[in-house]
Amino acid sequence: MMSEEKQIILRVVERFIRTGSVVDEQVKVTCLPVDKTSFVEQAGDYGRTILLDEYHLDNKTIWASYSTRSGTVYLSLKSAH
Repeated sequence: MMSEEKQIILRVVERFIRTGSVVDEQVKVTCLPVDKTSFVEQAGDYGRTILLDEYHLDNKTIWASYSTRSGTVYLSLKSAH
């Protein structure tokens, strides 16, 4: 069975790839620069590194991760080299 976090990521990734929308009714969505595979999420005086995983949909590749701390999905398109 797929975890709730994975379901959230897949829902947001699918919507973003197919419509370009970064709006979600359950979580915040933050677009990062192209080809980012990690992000430092600030929480007060300290930061936490969020590692993004690679997802493939409709012949596109995107890096994505979900932070349970902030309720945010981070997205980064992979450049087409």
